[in-house]
Amino acid sequence: MSYRTHPSEHIAHNVDKADFLRMLGEYLKPDSLLSDPEDLRPYDCDALSVYKSLPWVVALPETVGQAQAVLRLCHQHGVPVVARGAGTGLSGGALPADNGVLLSLAKFNRILHIDPANRVARVQPGVRNAAVSEAALAYGLYYAPDPSSQIACTIGGNIAENSGGVHCLKYGLTVHNLLGLKLLTVDGELIELGSGGMDAAGYDLLALVTGSEGLLGVIVEATLRLLPAPTTARALLAAFGSVEQAGAGVAEIIGAGLVPAGLEMMDNLIIRAAEDFVHAGYPVDAAAIILCEMDGMAEQVDADLEQAQNILLRMGATEVRLAKTEAERKKFWAGRKSAFPAAGRISPDYYCMDGTIPRRSLAEVLHRIAVLSASYGIDVANVFHAGDGNLHPLLLYDASQPGQLERAEEVGGKILELCVAAGGTVTGEHGVGMEKINQMCIQFSPAELAQFHAVKAAFDPRGLLNPGKAVPSLHRCAEFGAMHIHRGILSFPELERY
Repeated sequence: MSYRTHPSEHIAHNVDKADFLRMLGEYLKPDSLLSDPEDLRPYDCDALSVYKSLPWVVALPETVGQAQAVLRLCHQHGVPVVARGAGTGLSGGALPADNGVLLSLAKFNRILHIDPANRVARVQPGVRNAAVSEAALAYGLYYAPDPSSQIACTIGGNIAENSGGVHCLKYGLTVHNLLGLKLLTVDGELIELGSGGMDAAGYDLLALVTGSEGLLGVIVEATLRLLPAPTTARALLAAFGSVEQAGAGVAEIIGAGLVPAGLEMMDNLIIRAAEDFVHAGYPVDAAAIILCEMDGMAEQVDADLEQAQNILLRMGATEVRLAKTEAERKKFWAGRKSAFPAAGRISPDYYCMDGTIPRRSLAEVLHRIAVLSASYGIDVANVFHAGDGNLHPLLLYDASQPGQLERAEEVGGKILELCVAAGGTVTGEHGVGMEKINQMCIQFSPAELAQFHAVKAAFDPRGLLNPGKAVPSLHRCAEFGAMHIHRGILSFPELERY
């Protein structure tokens, strides 16, 4: 596969590398400081992997004091810093600065305390998402946000991107399950945000930092909300003859006042790939399937599932199948959670997009994605969090064929433009990173972007933290030539060219 080397936004410094390594070496063990090109190569991209950039230096501190020392040295000498978790991100957010320090939090991997009485867990940022629920299980508790990469992704990365998952419709994103943070500022000061209560005095800086993609500080500890495990969870699978019908079925379920724990949708391309991969029992001839899960008290779950089943049949479902056992329910979800790796069975390469739209627009936007797919000759497999309108189109291409990557990127950009035109956003949970930075020029006006830069400057006046990510410069937007279509100002008829 071919990759695109992407130089980082340049922040000039005149620090000699050998001198800087010697200074860092006063605080870090030799095996916690990497500078040889072969040692640096595993850090040159995240899971998006379209862009690559070799870091100048990789630092792997083990203590808060060591992380503070690294930040203070970088701040003193004007060296950029990019914080990194497990590298499972899908937007190029952890792409290293080629003249800066990549600050890996991989060694911050301890669950510090679980408090079952108050239903909270204190963890370091390098703890895997799934490990929190595994540790809380002994107390009948769990951590709700469950991204598909939860067996590998870390809590710090989840906070940086405000990750969700298949159960975020009912239980919220990371920001709704986060009570407090310990954060290092760019100059190494340790501050605490949030509180153990329902609210905290002053500005809600906890919410501001959540989803800020490493631009405002470095997370070194998080206090997470834990929930009681539901007494009952049941799921159904509904098959449809068209993607548009399935999209309309999703909107109807939400419109009826039901709040599923999970409401997911997959189209035929990804149904077949997932079925071949994990044998979940999916109907491979269906144009689309909906997975709907209800949880809570058994009587309410049964009543809600019956109502959802009736709605989906009325909306044209050709089959509705209730999971008869817990094993079958888990199989339904195993196929959905394996959708991304399963895509590798049907295409040499794929490009995963992430945008959000109002649920009422699902059928229309899915139709227009199909039109884009046909006109560009790029197959698109749709798998997404249908309940909250968070789309994850997988653009299938072959990087060994000239021009295919560029066409896939162009289609991806137009899909994001469709999302904004429908009144949505350019990201739901994967973040902006490098991938969607041009489309930020489409969603936000120059005045709004200027406010984002003002917030960034309040935390990081010299722009040393994760430079060139998430928020584009006004100069970049001018070069991109973007037409601002914030809040769905362009109606769908004006997008007929797609």
